[in-house]
Amino acid sequence: MSSLDKMWLSFYAMGFMMVSMGLIHVSRTKLTNKFLKIVFAVIAYGLLIFSFFAMIYLVFNGPTGGA
Repeated sequence: MSSLDKMWLSFYAMGFMMVSMGLIHVSRTKLTNKFLKIVFAVIAYGLLIFSFFAMIYLVFNGPTGGA
């Protein structure tokens, strides 16, 4: 994976973390329908888990290339 691809993956992971934070907030405070609460929470935690593994990959894979 090139350095540019790693940069985009890190941006996606950070964006997914922000989206999951918003979804959890909506799920816990704004929604009253139990089914929608569960759906929003599952989507949010799925995005958070994906972001976690993406960041672990990026941190432990290290930089590419040399200058």
